[in-house]
Amino acid sequence: MNPFSTQRWWGYLPLFDPAVGTTIVPPEHEGRGWWAGAPSITYDAETATWWLYYRLRKPRELGRGAECRIARSFDGIHFETAWRASKTEFESPSIERACLIKDLNGRFRLFISYVDPADNRWRVDQMIAASPDSFEPENRQPVLTAADIGAEGVKDPWVVVIGRLYHMLLSYAPSVGRRNVTTEQMHATGDVYNTGLTKSHTGLATSADGDLWHWQGDVLSPPEGGWDSYATRLGCLVWTPPAFTGFYDGSASVEENYEERTGLVISTDLRTFTRATPNGPVLVSPHASGSLRYLDALVLGGHLWCYYEYALPDGSHELRLSRVPWPFVAA
Repeated sequence: MNPFSTQRWWGYLPLFDPAVGTTIVPPEHEGRGWWAGAPSITYDAETATWWLYYRLRKPRELGRGAECRIARSFDGIHFETAWRASKTEFESPSIERACLIKDLNGRFRLFISYVDPADNRWRVDQMIAASPDSFEPENRQPVLTAADIGAEGVKDPWVVVIGRLYHMLLSYAPSVGRRNVTTEQMHATGDVYNTGLTKSHTGLATSADGDLWHWQGDVLSPPEGGWDSYATRLGCLVWTPPAFTGFYDGSASVEENYEERTGLVISTDLRTFTRATPNGPVLVSPHASGSLRYLDALVLGGHLWCYYEYALPDGSHELRLSRVPWPFVAA
């Protein structure tokens, strides 16, 4: 049983000290704008293999989100590259976070966000393959575009199956409805989230088969004030009976875009989320901007394995791992 339940700490999830985490992937160079991160982790029990998606980024003037990779491991710590793709294969100015899962039919799916060259707005497509080292960007299939949901951008998918129904969390940028804001102002840079003209909300989509997705609407919006009043990007859920605990990226203004920190939310239905950290982030880096973002987590072997993007003293970001003893054991 959960040792915290005797104290009526139901659903309580212990956290970790990011400063003592393990480096999984370093940035390619030193300095602000060089990042290794935006991870997605999954474990294939049939082959006892860990699969890790991540994105490598350069400073904006050198090309932004230039390459994504998938690496394999047999211990969750030491990874070797098994697949890679560049933004040119998507004909895109930038590629971003993806979500790697094994579907109900035993196939692997990679849901990936990138800037659509047609309108400079973020969108989400998917690739399907028998193994994560076999994805083909040229055969990707559309999942959701900004136009599909009536927004200015949609990105950073995270997918889980609950009751045979696929659920996808997404960051989306609502349309602002201002007469004095033009399309050129919103999308000239290919990243509406970095303009300050809209904010980063979290929405939900569902699917019965992983192919046809239905937009369910907003589930987490930035509050009027506070540390997360510009972005509330919910990027990961963990089942902590009797509720879900969610890790989300928060920022107070557009000046903190790309340097978000991590907060917690609680939900019982994946439609209503309550902030558990209204007064400030719960996980930060002690370095530079304090950024700790894009956390993804997996329960295995009596631990919660947390992979995340972490700011270093020189302003770059590395992909890091921390493990937490898992307290939720069946009685």
